Amino acid sequence: MSGGADQQGLASYAMSVRKTLGRRYAEPSHPYRNEYERDRDRIIHSRAFRRLENKTQVFTRRYSDHFRNRLTHTLEVAQISRTAAKVLRLNADLVEALALVHDVGHPPFGHTGERELDLLMEAHGERFDHNLHALRIVEQFEQKYVNFPGLNLTFEVREGIIKHSRDYDPAQYPELEEYRLRERPPLEAQLIDVADEIAYNCADLDDGYEAKLLTLAQIRQKVPVFERCYRPVERKYSRAPEKLKFNEALKGLMDALVTDLIAATRKRLQEARVRTLAEVRNAPRRLVGLSSRRGRENQALKEFLQQDLYAHREVRAERKRILKCVEQLFEFFMEHPRSLPPFYTAKTGEEPAYRVVCDYIAGMTDNYLAAQHKKYLEP
Repeated sequence: MSGGADQQGLASYAMSVRKTLGRRYAEPSHPYRNEYERDRDRIIHSRAFRRLENKTQVFTRRYSDHFRNRLTHTLEVAQISRTAAKVLRLNADLVEALALVHDVGHPPFGHTGERELDLLMEAHGERFDHNLHALRIVEQFEQKYVNFPGLNLTFEVREGIIKHSRDYDPAQYPELEEYRLRERPPLEAQLIDVADEIAYNCADLDDGYEAKLLTLAQIRQKVPVFERCYRPVERKYSRAPEKLKFNEALKGLMDALVTDLIAATRKRLQEARVRTLAEVRNAPRRLVGLSSRRGRENQALKEFLQQDLYAHREVRAERKRILKCVEQLFEFFMEHPRSLPPFYTAKTGEEPAYRVVCDYIAGMTDNYLAAQHKKYLEP
């Protein structure tokens, strides 16, 4: 058994730390932290985690310093998922570690940077996947320990990094065979995906309103689930400032989604008569999720954000500038690999140059990418 205390009162289908498959490189247990707590702490102290502070979520700092970045988004996901985990009697230590690490593989400038890197890699017959990049970060790029490369995280955290938000075809990803691709991940990993979606949908609504790219009237008209949360607030606080009424409604929306996530997941587990982790892994579908009704409402919210916020002309203009910077910097380093830092220059002798360049750019913060673009490509 690992050092530290296992959580008391876990459900029979939760991932107990006592049953961990351990680390790639054996280490002695810690006297007062269990293995998932140690993983959490290693993630928090990693360089990749610190870089999240300067990586865009949706809005760059051109709009405001108050908007979410990858780090603040990550903390919100950790809060939501840990709350749900406690109610569902899942392993909250594992959930917290997974929440904190789930976005470390994202490149600078949010999904815009990710899509551009994916397109650039597609031209070389490969793709960019932020989950797989996160695995490379924790297994290779983080160099903190004398005895092993990477962070040497437990199997369950590494598995959750790649499987929390999607399934991988074993035939297409033979290099990931050890991660049980034919099985579902534990509920703790499944929970991260839904908590992530709730967090960014509500946050993007908030930041879009704050940026004045969305109006309250527009949101009320096009997002029925928000309107249902807003009406009682309007009746009770009719004289309150609009922003505070918006805040109250948004709080109600998030609470409704998280409450539904807990209730729907519990019902699904009961109906499937799930009792063990093995039954979770062998279930025909994922068991953590919203109810059908809330799922439809959440999908409508996502579609509204896609059409009215992410496709907004100001956001599109910013996206176009970012895409050009990423593309130009990628092409520059492909043509001048000796301009890469020594660690990455050395890796071009082991891996294709396009993979090394992609890894380097993906690890950059927004500010560093802009600085590198200015250094090499701006007169």
